[in-house]
Order: sequence, then C-alpha cells, then structure tokens
Amino acid sequence: MSEIEIITDGGRRRRWSAAEKVRIVEETLYAGESISAVARRNGVAPNLLYRWRRLMLDGGSVAVAGDDDVTSNRTVRQMEERIRELERQLGRKTLEAEILREALEKAQSKKRTLHALSSLKDGSR
Repeated sequence: MSEIEIITDGGRRRRWSAAEKVRIVEETLYAGESISAVARRNGVAPNLLYRWRRLMLDGGSVAVAGDDDVTSNRTVRQMEERIRELERQLGRKTLEAEILREALEKAQSKKRTLHALSSLKDGSR
C-alpha cells in the first residue's frame, strides 16, 4: 500500500496589491502564454486571473486595484449626455435670470424718472 500526502493551504486568502495584479495581467497580454500557465506560475487561480483581466480591459488598472465592478461605456455616455443637457438648461435659466434682472433695473429706473417728473410738474402748478 502507498502513502498519500494531503497538502492544505492553511485556509487563508492571499492579498494581492494593485501593482501585482497589473503585472500578472500584463503577463497574459504580452507574453503570448495561456492565462492558465501565467496563473500557475504566479500562484493565482485561473478564474481569478480571468476576472482581473476582464476588469482591467474594461476599466483599466483602477478597477483592478479596487476590485470593483466597472461602469459600461454606454452608461458613461448616457451620464455625459445628461450632464450636457443639464448644463444647457442651467445656461438658459442663467440667461433668463440676467434678462429679468436687467428688465427690473430698467423698470425701476423709469419709475424713478417718472416719479421725479411728476413731482416737478406738481411743484410748478
């Protein structure tokens, strides 16, 4: 009967720095090796390396560093369009406020002029 050796990993997860993640993902992009080979060499699970690679290709190294989901380009374009529309509306409202302010100043100026003229007429009679 042969002996069987069981190796355990200790149950702890390894923490990867953003620089390590980027370096390992770059190996898959430029080395011409399979992702599985790069994963084995660096001690990373292939599915995790696939995830890092997808995150990096979708959102750059910032997404890999934070290990966050990435906002799609379509969503970003929609948000940018909404911002442009809101800026246009703000510009219109600002212009309207300036026009109304000028109209109010002119009306007050005319009122003072008319009031001054009417007091001159009343005083001369």
